[in-house]
Amino acid sequence: MKLNSKFKTKSLKKRIGRGIGSGKGKTSGRGVKGQKSRSGVAIKSFEGGQMPLYRRLPKRGFNSIKSKEKTAIINLSKIQSLIDKNIIKSNEKIDIKLLKSNKLIKKNVTKFKILGAGEIKNKISLDTSLLSKSAKDKLLKSGSEFISKNNS
Repeated sequence: MKLNSKFKTKSLKKRIGRGIGSGKGKTSGRGVKGQKSRSGVAIKSFEGGQMPLYRRLPKRGFNSIKSKEKTAIINLSKIQSLIDKNIIKSNEKIDIKLLKSNKLIKKNVTKFKILGAGEIKNKISLDTSLLSKSAKDKLLKSGSEFISKNNS
């Protein structure tokens, strides 16, 4: 069914299931019988009995349990701003317990890493799980002391 306009640029959508004379009546273009002729049926990833693509392709990859450990990342600039705002005192030991008690990191975090972005002016004492090379250099330069379980 087309619009009766001068240019006939737009055609209307076929109205299915409106009688045999409409061209899409009776079975509404679904053929006869079978699962696909019924309403509300979706056959996801079914390829007509052929082995589906997701079963043909090989399994790849591995999800390490190590990645499930939550690690918080803190920059030296963040630590310096916390010291400047008197949230953390420069003479106290900065460790995971202190950061959790001040709600600076989430309580489900198991370890935290210090990154070297920014500068540290104060001499601080750190007890961290991980420490970047640049952070280590800047902490040594400022005369700070730190305990790191493993450097990476």
